Amino acid sequence: MQEPVLHQKTLHNRVLESGSETFNTQLLYFTTSSLSANDRYLYMICDCKKSPNVVVKDLQTGHHTILTQNKNGVLKSYVYFDKDPQKGLSKASVALDANRNIVYFIQDNTICKVDLLGNITSLAPLPANRITAFTHVSADGNYLCVPMTDARALEYDPETQGEGLDRRPVYNIDKRVQDENLSSYLCVYNTKTGVLEYEKKVPRCWITHVQFHPLNNNIILYNHEWSSFDCGVRRMWLYNHADDTLKQVRTEGKNEDSACGFARTAEDWVCHEMWSDDGAYIIYHGGFANGPAMVGRVEVKTGICTEIALPKDYDAYGHFTINHGGDLVCDGYFKYPWEIKKVWQNSTDNGPDPHKKDAEYICRVTADWEKGILNWQPLCKHESDWLGQDAHPHPIYNHQGSRVFFSSRNSQMVKVYSVAVKE
Repeated sequence: MQEPVLHQKTLHNRVLESGSETFNTQLLYFTTSSLSANDRYLYMICDCKKSPNVVVKDLQTGHHTILTQNKNGVLKSYVYFDKDPQKGLSKASVALDANRNIVYFIQDNTICKVDLLGNITSLAPLPANRITAFTHVSADGNYLCVPMTDARALEYDPETQGEGLDRRPVYNIDKRVQDENLSSYLCVYNTKTGVLEYEKKVPRCWITHVQFHPLNNNIILYNHEWSSFDCGVRRMWLYNHADDTLKQVRTEGKNEDSACGFARTAEDWVCHEMWSDDGAYIIYHGGFANGPAMVGRVEVKTGICTEIALPKDYDAYGHFTINHGGDLVCDGYFKYPWEIKKVWQNSTDNGPDPHKKDAEYICRVTADWEKGILNWQPLCKHESDWLGQDAHPHPIYNHQGSRVFFSSRNSQMVKVYSVAVKE
C-alpha cells in the first residue's frame, strides 16, 4: 500500500456558481456532464419555483434560464424513493447532450427533451409498472438509454417501511429482486423520433446506472445496484447489442499488475463506474473486504484490473470521476496526516458501502497505474454535510480541465461551486 503523495498544500478559493439560502441547486448526476462542450453553459437542477426544474447558467453573462416547466414535485425513481409515482420531474433522469445543448428528462412519466431556448418536445411515454433511474445519452446524440426495473422492486409504504432521510425501503431491494425473479430493462430510444429502438431484459437485476461506450453505441455499461451478495464481482457489467451478450467486468483474482497488495474477491465493494474518454478503460472505486478503500480501472479489451489501495486512514466515502486527459477528481477519502476531521452528524443516506460520509475536500488526483501511486492535490474544501443524495458533491471537470464543479450543502441549502485546477 502506497502512502499518498501530496502534490501541494495550498488550497484555492471556491467560487459560488449558483445557489441561495432559500432554495436548492445541484449539478446533474456525474454520469452526464453538466457543462456544454464549449464550457459556456452550466446545467443544473433547481427548486427555486418550489418544484425542481432544469436551469442553465450562461457562464459568460451570468444569466440563468429555467428550461423546464415542472410544477408537480419530484417523480419517484431510484434515490428518490418516497416521491410521487405518477407525476413530477425525475431528478435522476436529467441527462445532457453537451455537444448539442439538449437536455433529456422524464416529466410525469413521459420522456422529453428541451433545447437551450426552452423548446420542449415529448418523445415517448414510459411503460406502466416500471421504475426508472439515471439515464444516459450517446456521444453522437442519437440514442437515450433509460434503465427501468419492475416497479415491484420499490413497492412499499415509505411511512411504515422507509428509513433515513430519503425514506428508502427497510428491506433489501436486491434480495427482493432475486427472490421474486424481478427484472430490469435497458431501454434505448431514438432521440429524434422517440421510437424505442430496443429493450434488453436483464433478469434478477436492479439497474440504476447506464452509460453508452464513448465510441460505440452498441455497448452499454450498466450495474447491479446494492448487490445483496458478491458485490465485488456483480456490480459492473457490459451489454453488447451487436451480439446480444452480457459480460462481467470485474472478476476475482490477484492484483499482481499493481503495487496493490490485495486480491480481488466477491466480498469486496465496488461502485460508481465510468468510462475513460476512449472507452479503453472503466474507472471505479470501492473497498477491499476487510481492507482499505481503493480506486481501480479495468482494461476492457483484456479484462486486466489495476487497483490502488488507499491509506488506511482514507476511510471517508467519496467519488472519483475522470477528465478528458485521464486525471481524476475526488470528493472524499483525502485527509492531511496531522488533521483531525470535524465530527459531522453522519449521513442518513447509508448504502452498503463501508465508509463514513464525512469527507471535506475536493482533490485533483493523478494516478500512476503501473506503479500503483496516487498524487493528491487538494483544491479546496467542499464541506458538504452529505445528508442525502443531493448534497453529495459529485465533482466533475469542465471540458477544458481547468476547473472543477461540485455541489455542496455547507449551510442551509445545496449550492453549486467551482474551483480552479492549477499545477
